[in-house]
Amino acid sequence: MEYFHLSYIIHHHAKQFGDDEAIKVRDEASATWHAVTWTELAKKVITTAEALCHIGAKPQSNIGVYSQNMAECLYVDFGAFANRAVTVPMYATASIPQIAYITEEAEIEILFVGEQKQYDNAWQVLKASSHLKKLIIFDNKVVRAPEDKTSVYFEAFCSHKNRTSQDIAAVEKRMKTASDDDLAHIIYTSGTTGEPKGVMLTHANYKEVMQTHDIRLDYLPQRFLSMAFLPMAHIFEKAWSIYCIHRACSIAICQDPKEIQTYIKEVKPQAMCSVPRFWEKVYAGAQEKIETSGFLTRRLFKKAVKTGHKHNLDYINNGRKAPWGLRMRFKFYNKMVYQRLKKAVGLENGLIFPVAGAALSDTIITFFHSVNIPLIYGYGLTETTATVACFPTVGFEIGTVGKVMPETEVRIGDDSEIQVKSLSVMKGYYKKPEQTAEVFTEDGFFRTGDSGQLTEKDGIILTERIKDLYKTSNGKYIAPQQLEMRLVNDKYIDAAAVIGDQKKYVTALIVPDYKELSKYAKEQNIEFESPADLCVNPQIIELYEKRIGAMQNEFAGYEQLKRFTLLPEAFSIETGELSNTLKMRRAFISEKYKDLIDKMYE
Repeated sequence: MEYFHLSYIIHHHAKQFGDDEAIKVRDEASATWHAVTWTELAKKVITTAEALCHIGAKPQSNIGVYSQNMAECLYVDFGAFANRAVTVPMYATASIPQIAYITEEAEIEILFVGEQKQYDNAWQVLKASSHLKKLIIFDNKVVRAPEDKTSVYFEAFCSHKNRTSQDIAAVEKRMKTASDDDLAHIIYTSGTTGEPKGVMLTHANYKEVMQTHDIRLDYLPQRFLSMAFLPMAHIFEKAWSIYCIHRACSIAICQDPKEIQTYIKEVKPQAMCSVPRFWEKVYAGAQEKIETSGFLTRRLFKKAVKTGHKHNLDYINNGRKAPWGLRMRFKFYNKMVYQRLKKAVGLENGLIFPVAGAALSDTIITFFHSVNIPLIYGYGLTETTATVACFPTVGFEIGTVGKVMPETEVRIGDDSEIQVKSLSVMKGYYKKPEQTAEVFTEDGFFRTGDSGQLTEKDGIILTERIKDLYKTSNGKYIAPQQLEMRLVNDKYIDAAAVIGDQKKYVTALIVPDYKELSKYAKEQNIEFESPADLCVNPQIIELYEKRIGAMQNEFAGYEQLKRFTLLPEAFSIETGELSNTLKMRRAFISEKYKDLIDKMYE
């Protein structure tokens, strides 16, 4: 497909597709979805661009966006691009210190905020900031602080009063001079391994992403419906949403990720990016439904999965035509089993479901491909503008995180480190020349910090974050994610943090799935009043000992858990165990639960 600069692409599509749907937005009050056409989207973008110009946005100045997913996030992004300005997205869950750090380092004067929580936090930051001057509020229901005399609502911000003929002329001129070398975004890393770093991504980076994905995803129709589920501050969703706009797709905005199961069934998207945890939950739900079904239903489902595996993975994925009998059985199960399963979740129209951001077990990947759900596993980083590798439509290798993307060079360096060279690799870290120099080799490869291997078919086998590798006091190396991934496949385990660095044996902090565990406890007549009661109950501990013991056979003796502790509270962003991108903050966990960890080594 032809590539159009991001400052102009919305307006190009408006001329071509006019009254077609560009965005779907949910009205929470009526629980209905409303369309924004390409023509309407172009008008929103240009009025936002002119209003930004009016209040002082300049080429390559930084504009902050601190919000959950909202249509306005796209208006601001592309309105900024029209001014050749840079947007700095921030997670809706980010704390006051995180927002303060980013606004000060990026010298942000204008910050767009979503709902009440973001406004309240941003107002505290503004009062103490040497740079931040103005908040623009997306949600009209936000109540401003009594002393706030400067903040405005987005609707008023975009009114004709805030746009002059000079602003219109300036935006037109800026669009004509927009360059691929301009910065488009500064996206801050989560800071799980140190101080957050602002990743500078240019329009050239995005141009390369559009082109390589067109090659890899050439089997997709030009236009389809995608659900924006992950935060748009996440490079995965950010890059995918831009790619969807590149292809003139419609994007349904998921404003509240907690309601995703409802939204999916309402919208029935053809595509949706997600992190592995989403599919782990869907898999656990499917397994629960199978286990609680009658004998004949269980038998039918097992046969369906076996048939799907043979048809999709043994034949189609290897470029072979399945025998007639297998094709007929597959067709039958597709109608009787696969479609019903997909419809129960809201995935019956699925064309592609990219998943990345953490490890996903081969068992789950195999299962979904066996029931005809097009899961596209991939790997990438903020610094590489997302995708370095992903599954092709056929010929993907289970056990890898996908095949290296077109026009991308990957090699394995010292300590088995994955190193990448591509036009999609960032310009560098904002205001951090020393850290930028550290992550590039002398010959220009980006050092990912991930360890892995390359297969003969150009697939990447991802081993572990090098910084996450544990070395026991006996000198053995442990990859905690591999064991954690195995543990969370169990229906009674919601999350697990493996401990072992400089320890004499491996232990874990385990968060039970309390919905399943409560059900089990009631069936066994175990009395309890709270999750804390279950965590110390001998029968419950014995249950986990047996299940964990059975699932560790594939690991070497020194890798296996010797002890574990059940936690009564879930890991979350709010309580600090998870980053805004849902990655485990291992150093924080080690410190927060130090006493519990020490007890496991007494």
